[in-house]
Amino acid sequence: MANSIRYNFDINNLFLQEIENIRTSQRENGMIPDIAPEYVQFDGGFVDSPEWGSTGVILPWYLYQWYGNKDVLVQNYGMIKRYVEYLKSKANNDILDYGLGDWFDIGPKNPGQAQLTPKSLTATAYYFYDLSILTRIAKITGNEADAVHYGELAARVRSNYNKVFFNTSTNQYSTGSQTANAISVYMGLVEPQYKKAVVDNIVKDLQAHNNAITAGDIGFRYLLKVLADEGRSDVIFAMNSRDDVPGYGYQLAHGATSLTESWQAYRFVSNNHFMLGHLMEWFYNNLAGIGQSEDIIVSKEIVIHPSVVGDVTYARGSFKSPYGVISSSWQNSKSEFKLQVRIPANTKAVVYFPDLATEPVYEVGKAQKVLSTVNIDGHRTLEIGSGMYSFSIKK
Repeated sequence: MANSIRYNFDINNLFLQEIENIRTSQRENGMIPDIAPEYVQFDGGFVDSPEWGSTGVILPWYLYQWYGNKDVLVQNYGMIKRYVEYLKSKANNDILDYGLGDWFDIGPKNPGQAQLTPKSLTATAYYFYDLSILTRIAKITGNEADAVHYGELAARVRSNYNKVFFNTSTNQYSTGSQTANAISVYMGLVEPQYKKAVVDNIVKDLQAHNNAITAGDIGFRYLLKVLADEGRSDVIFAMNSRDDVPGYGYQLAHGATSLTESWQAYRFVSNNHFMLGHLMEWFYNNLAGIGQSEDIIVSKEIVIHPSVVGDVTYARGSFKSPYGVISSSWQNSKSEFKLQVRIPANTKAVVYFPDLATEPVYEVGKAQKVLSTVNIDGHRTLEIGSGMYSFSIKK
């Protein structure tokens, strides 16, 4: 949920405190418990699950990406390395097989532990993701030997993961669930030649379920990210703008006044539980279109890429980055598409315009100046510096 929270709040100090809680809760053998501080001790997957313990690896990395905080990587390097070594000690031929898995996915039984996706798949996917992050952190912090070692281990885990879970005949991972395929794509486990087919299978599965969600707490965020990154925000809109199947609209239709732990809004589980709020990230990152270039930290290089989907005619979002406010506001009518953008000082941005045939892009207020755009991956784009901009495309 961190990626959704960070658009609404300055969470640097809050998450630094949480990372300290995690570090002090880490066991001598390297295990990070599901709860930190560990006020209550449970057992089984409720005390040790890779999808939860991996927060100790992922959260410091997020703070570095969002706020440029290299110290958090240096100070917690030992914790991160010990946890990865703990996961390594639990693996059998590089495959982990324990934990809670895709919590509260929608299967034939009452929700709880994963039903549609093997726990071994999600646990091993997180193990690989942790190794990938640790490899990058090792390079940044000057631990070159570790970077080589964990990079090689990550490659081996990736290879064995695909041997165990990927079916080259169907281009599906394991059961072909939304979570199994999406987490494999997002975490970089899919071989490049199979990626498009796997994404196509995700869309086919959604369509087979009448655009209904089956992914749980773990898989849903990756389902959203993969669909958005692959240009299928139309599918995201379709599955989240209804109230007749379990989802956000369904929760509201059944009287929820806050997010519920279950997509089905069951009364016998928590009904004040923000774990399924991942759509907030899509609202900012894709609907409004505020993001940052891959591998660039602290929003130094911004991407404005709004998704014009469904019957949405207007969207506006703003985000207070460390450099200042970034905002994107668009309107879409039968005759014109308008986009207003604010880019803070000492940054730059690439603006992606929606595909509206070959109609020219104008900069409003510049004597209706026609702009020269550059094609990137089939999209018309424009590089801009800091300032306020207003663009128009006539239809």
